[in-house]
Amino acid sequence: MKREPVIYACCGDISGKLRGKGFPAADFDARKKQGVGWTPTNVQITCFDTIAQSPYGAFGDLLLIPDEATLTRLEAADQAADAALIDNFVLGDVVHLDGRPWACCTRSILKDALQRLKDVSGLTLFGAFEHEFTLKNIASSIGLAFTVAGFRRERAFAEALIAALRAANITPDTVIREFGVDQFEITIKPEHGLRIADHGAIVREITQAVAEQFDRRASFTPMPSAGGVGNGVHIHLSFRDQDGKPATYDATGAYGMSAVSGAFIAGILQHLPSIIAFTAPSVISYQRLVPHRWSAAFNNLGVQDREAAVRICPVTKRNGADPHEQFNFEFRAADAAANPHLQLAAIVHAGVSGIEQKLKPPTPTNEDLSLLNGQQLSAFGVEPLTSSLAAALAALERDGLVRSWFPAEFVDIYLAHKRSEIAYLADRSQEQQCTAYAEVY
Repeated sequence: MKREPVIYACCGDISGKLRGKGFPAADFDARKKQGVGWTPTNVQITCFDTIAQSPYGAFGDLLLIPDEATLTRLEAADQAADAALIDNFVLGDVVHLDGRPWACCTRSILKDALQRLKDVSGLTLFGAFEHEFTLKNIASSIGLAFTVAGFRRERAFAEALIAALRAANITPDTVIREFGVDQFEITIKPEHGLRIADHGAIVREITQAVAEQFDRRASFTPMPSAGGVGNGVHIHLSFRDQDGKPATYDATGAYGMSAVSGAFIAGILQHLPSIIAFTAPSVISYQRLVPHRWSAAFNNLGVQDREAAVRICPVTKRNGADPHEQFNFEFRAADAAANPHLQLAAIVHAGVSGIEQKLKPPTPTNEDLSLLNGQQLSAFGVEPLTSSLAAALAALERDGLVRSWFPAEFVDIYLAHKRSEIAYLADRSQEQQCTAYAEVY
């Protein structure tokens, strides 16, 4: 049967999913200008396909304008399939009918944050999202963590994933058979500005699409099972100046941090109790953000410490390598239940706040913070992260400064969306909650 290619125009919503509408690929030039129609209340569709309370109701119309730079085409991994088209989608911005950015357009929210960074510091963000995921529907067994044997079982999938990313103009870095049961990790090379989050969103879609070609399901859920190994998102960040030169490292600075890097990180940690509602936004996210899970349990800085909320990553001078080019820091209190554009916007706004306040670089911790009492933690200037999404949302609701970073109506809509998600799961056990999220992410 004859097929005509369709492009799916998408926007990343509060649930972290890409939602949109399809149109004939032959109409792309026209759609780049006129967009496709979009409905305001769609922003309140939760990850469980319920609709949270919406101020828009049945009223209003918007436009979703495709950004050609994000156009992604995915063909079948099996060459014998005659390059059958599997995916053909493009990210876009949601605007009012007169072209003004809509308050709940997550790409526009990130653009505002990146512009604020440039206005305050003259710097451009450089970074990448690093994803862990569970590859389901495979024969599991123990003894495979990080092994050649574990990778060999899924070599065909991994190689197809690398090829698909490269075809989408995303540069792959590593693919790893991770520690958890049927867990993998995919990392990519860094990009500038908006493309950091665009690529974060596209990687998730490509990974799931490729997995389906191998009769697998790639789940990015934060906790595949209660008490099991969680899937995190690690966001690596650094800065470039107006000439494109690295501006994150200073050999004379504290632990290699330039003054702006130290202030930026201090701002992140200062506001983490509120912005974690954006970076780890599922009910089960907080099962993972506890001590000894190699995630994050406190608002602390660490040097090569994989339990710190922000980690200074290693550099080497081997073979004349330049530390200025390598130096970056990693935000670890995050997972893929979040919208990558919102994650990055919240981090950037918090960091810029630190630059504006001229905060001093935080002192890295080297202790097992879970063994310290409240007084000892205060001496280090750190505190435990909240233990629930409800508490994180309450902190965000109270924080007038953080709310001011976003469009006026957005935070209340976000709070209603996430509280609806909490209500949906209210009567379920932790294991049932994990099962529910594993089905939708």
